[in-house]
Amino acid sequence: MSKCVIGVDLGGTNVRAGAFYEDGSPAGQSFSNPSNAQHGTQAVLEAIAKTVHEAAAASADQPVAIGMAIPGHIDDAVGQVIWAPNFGEEINGVFVSWRNVLIREPLSKLVNLPIYMGNDANLAALGEYRFGCGKDSAKCLVLLTLGTGVGGGVVMAPASVQGKASGPLILLGGNKGGAELGHTVINYQGMDCNSGEYGSIEGYIGRDALIKRAVHRISRGRETLLPSLVQNELSQLTPRHLSEAADLGDELAIEVLEEAGTMLGVAIGNMINVFAPDIVAIGGQIAKAGEWLLGPARKTARNVGAPSLFVDAKIMVAEKIADAGMLGGAALAIQSID
Repeated sequence: MSKCVIGVDLGGTNVRAGAFYEDGSPAGQSFSNPSNAQHGTQAVLEAIAKTVHEAAAASADQPVAIGMAIPGHIDDAVGQVIWAPNFGEEINGVFVSWRNVLIREPLSKLVNLPIYMGNDANLAALGEYRFGCGKDSAKCLVLLTLGTGVGGGVVMAPASVQGKASGPLILLGGNKGGAELGHTVINYQGMDCNSGEYGSIEGYIGRDALIKRAVHRISRGRETLLPSLVQNELSQLTPRHLSEAADLGDELAIEVLEEAGTMLGVAIGNMINVFAPDIVAIGGQIAKAGEWLLGPARKTARNVGAPSLFVDAKIMVAEKIADAGMLGGAALAIQSID
């Protein structure tokens, strides 16, 4: 009989949870509630527990475990969030983010199920590996998630490493904080990034970078449909509007997406050289731009990646964009209890 687990996607705005079977199919309705990310640890734990209970009550079968995707540096062995900059509380007028916060033990008292935890981008990669374009059979899958920031994850089959291994294997690194692919540098001393480095993937392909580039060109008098899509309120412009305008043939929108795709291709080529993946999946909301991004990305990656490695790498839009966090959490729970 197929096991049923609950996948949790904990975000800075909302927490989502749903019950899933071992093949990734839903066992019931998913639910969403405010995560109370900046109202202290207890408020966050209560929001998670409420959402989990709702998902469990709607499940066709009794869930046996919980897998939780969290944005931050996570230590599952200890059940602790080492660092999560978007979670915490204001103390004496200063926002204090989560550092070394134990999550598993207090949450388990509220939900009474085994809990497994991981970084959200890493688990999105695992979910895509098992239930998406990896088909649970890829030799190595690299996922880049394009949104407000750029995240990443690497999942390998045991055959992709030398030595004894069982898997699939999620790359975490020595202190379990990897793989921060979005902060790898593709143009040293290039565009600045919110996390402090210059020339990173996020600095070129994250939401703010795309919008800044588009607005700058609008301010130079370029003709474009973009202002009409947001009633001339350029502060409301999003990457979705760029995609819509590109689909309508808007030259400026196409140009911005192609330039971003070119830089994405540099990043993908480097990932191909390091990890030799057979699947490079591009997820996150910005990935919905599809071939406007991936077309130039493939061209550039071909010139950056080693030929014998590039030839085996399929570059595609991730299949599980909408529910990546929940499915990744479910995949971790299933893998952990097997």
